[in-house]
Amino acid sequence: MTVHDLLAEWHDHLATGRRRSPHTVRGYCSAAERLLEDRSASNWAEIARLTTSDLRAHLADRRAEGLVNASIARELSALRALIGFAREKVGMEGNAPRLRGPRLKKGLPRPVTPDDARNLAEEVADQAAEPWIGARDRAVLLLLYGAGLRIAEALSLKGSDLPLGERITVTGKGGKQRVVPIIPLVREAVAEYLANCPWAIAREDELFRGAKGGPLSQGMVQKATARARAALGLPATATPHALRHSFATHLLGAGTDLRSLQELLGHASLGSTQIYTKVDAATLLETYRSAHPRERN
Repeated sequence: MTVHDLLAEWHDHLATGRRRSPHTVRGYCSAAERLLEDRSASNWAEIARLTTSDLRAHLADRRAEGLVNASIARELSALRALIGFAREKVGMEGNAPRLRGPRLKKGLPRPVTPDDARNLAEEVADQAAEPWIGARDRAVLLLLYGAGLRIAEALSLKGSDLPLGERITVTGKGGKQRVVPIIPLVREAVAEYLANCPWAIAREDELFRGAKGGPLSQGMVQKATARARAALGLPATATPHALRHSFATHLLGAGTDLRSLQELLGHASLGSTQIYTKVDAATLLETYRSAHPRERN
């Protein structure tokens, strides 16, 4: 059996047997491929015999390549799942090797980095009970980080907002409207959710639906995010609202001017003022594309 054969079987198990999302399948298969190359494992028995020391050494190499804590935690989760599957294949008793994932120091709040934001969205999708729910939650979180929406704004989107183009008009606090650019990553996430959602969405319906077909609640998104950040070792400050805050922080750090950022966020004032700055929508879109970390990657 070749490494290609092993990866193909692992892919089929994840995609068909476990019905994991395409994003999870890609991530888990990539992690498996790196481990098999690093440890020179060429059959399920060799994979099943990998130890905690093997995982620790492999992840140390990955950290040396620049992987952040949240990415390390996700890779560890993928590799433990792979080894658990291998043990089932060869009839080996016992669980996969246990290895404590990285944890952030308590009491040291930090912004959600682009990698952490991506991993949080992917982990929420991974943990969902159904693939369509995972696609839904991922799309919501990417709207918060990739478009700077408030969670209430994301959940208030309607079927009439479809199909998403390069911009959408969002109604924020006080009924004030603003134009928000939507990058391809976000459009693709929403499209994947729509392709898997079991509920028909009429123009007057909320875009994001709960498990029973009603409007998705903020509480469900917050609970899913809390579970995901715990799995990734992220601080309690890594909330859905923190993704919107990080959107602003990263754009500001990349050189976006304050008044353009004010317009993107829908803030009523800049500092102590209540003056809106009228910024041409095309200029906003170009600023967004050139500055936002997720668009540049």
